[in-house]
Amino acid sequence: MPPGRNSDVAPPPRGASAPRTVIAITHTAAEGTLVYGTTRGDGTKHVLGPAGFRWFRSVEAWGIVRSRDRPADRARIERVADQLRSTGFTVSVAIDDTTRSAAAIEADTASRRRDRAEKLASKAQRGAATAEQAWQAAQAAADRLPPAGEPIKVGHHSQGRHQTAIARAQTAMARAVAATAKAENDKRRAQAAAAAEAHRQSPSAVKRRIERLEALQRRDERARDGSRRTVCTATGTVEHRLPATGQYRERIVARIADRQAQIDYWQGVYAAQLSEGIAQDFSRASITCGDTICYRGRWYPVVRVNAKTVTVELASGTSKIRYHQISQHRRGATEAGGGHHGRLVPDD
Repeated sequence: MPPGRNSDVAPPPRGASAPRTVIAITHTAAEGTLVYGTTRGDGTKHVLGPAGFRWFRSVEAWGIVRSRDRPADRARIERVADQLRSTGFTVSVAIDDTTRSAAAIEADTASRRRDRAEKLASKAQRGAATAEQAWQAAQAAADRLPPAGEPIKVGHHSQGRHQTAIARAQTAMARAVAATAKAENDKRRAQAAAAAEAHRQSPSAVKRRIERLEALQRRDERARDGSRRTVCTATGTVEHRLPATGQYRERIVARIADRQAQIDYWQGVYAAQLSEGIAQDFSRASITCGDTICYRGRWYPVVRVNAKTVTVELASGTSKIRYHQISQHRRGATEAGGGHHGRLVPDD
């Protein structure tokens, strides 16, 4: 509470500057990077905003987006802390890089997604009720207009009352239209939030997540162990990269260990989906040219089998579909009702 009439804190002497608040920058796996102790108008926004921090209303603090369960960006944190200190703030920095298990991360993520979906659904319901009330008010305003579309009688004693009634009816109608549009937008956001959680656990998304994590793992392993790459086959030019050393190597090793835990977790999830029949493990060993596969409810003939995708025939050419995107597979010719269906754009 600022010093004032009802405050026990004496105001600073005239001409003296007000004491600065202590700013605390923290980082944990569960909360990510957050900044506590700021107040509106204290000038911290001009330091934190350009540095990539964002205000989170849910926790009433500044923070770095998507910093949960990731190593702390120590360089950015120290740079911001130095800038705040240079403007007169006392800044404390506390970083805890202790990681959480993949199961704990997923449980926390699912909980936050469910909470968000429930809040959006509740907001959509309130918006629908507000829109209904606005339409009732618009109808009531329209009912107060003269019947049968009677025109305004210019110069008559009723002219002012008639014009006021029309203006009120138009305003009420505009409010009803705006409330309906807002309610529809809130409904779409609620539906999208619920669908996002369902998609995150779908076999296609789980398989794609595993592939992405494994690709990142291979990249870090090459950086840790060193690698060689042929730049030009004609000249025999080979690029050699030395193994990582020092603190960079330590960060890579820690990242590899953390990512491997995530890979093991999601592979377990996918194995459970396979055993329950929710997912099907298609590969070049189970699909051959001439077979048909089902993608998003439509059947397509396979013309080529690749390592990670199958090439299917379309009326306008060919397109590739990843194995984890295939929902069904049948041997032989194209099924009835399937085949050539315009342009196909598989998901990433």
